[in-house]
Amino acid sequence: MTDAELNQNVKLAPYDRLVASTLLKLLPASVRPNHITMVRFITSPIVFWLLWAGYYKAGLIAFLLVAVTDAMDGALARTSRQITLWGTIYDGVADKFLIGGVVLIVVLKHLGLTLVTLVVVLELLSLIGALYYRKKGIVHPANLWGKIKMNLQVLATVALLIDVIWDKPIFSSASLCIFLSSLGFGIISIIAHARKL
Repeated sequence: MTDAELNQNVKLAPYDRLVASTLLKLLPASVRPNHITMVRFITSPIVFWLLWAGYYKAGLIAFLLVAVTDAMDGALARTSRQITLWGTIYDGVADKFLIGGVVLIVVLKHLGLTLVTLVVVLELLSLIGALYYRKKGIVHPANLWGKIKMNLQVLATVALLIDVIWDKPIFSSASLCIFLSSLGFGIISIIAHARKL
């Protein structure tokens, strides 16, 4: 599949229009979606270090800033018809890198190994599936269920960090429930991709 084929029949969601009318206006015209994806790869280790070192407030802010790049690269790609094969593949990898690192550092410590194992296994299955389809020449852009899963993972992480920083146990309980919900959407996303074959 070529970049031109990926940009045919692009459907914009209200989400894309909202991001385009707000966050994307802050970017210079020379910025491309793949640049933003690369920023997520480069800055995720900063988030990991802050959280690992116990600088949770700074880590929370950094996490939110890096996580918002996921909304920005996708919306920019769709609204400007700059979807690329590279971006379609590595946007998801960048998401998994960010969430996976945070899960291993923070969620493991505060919510336990079982949840971490479920999240990591689901992300690995998703990644293996994407690589399998890519080897067969099939590219699946992110679907609605995968986007919901990612947003829920971000929300769950924020809720957990609120408890860690300000000692609000109700947020840990909420985080656990949101992470479990994200697993359901992740499974639906994988099934939806498999049904396209």
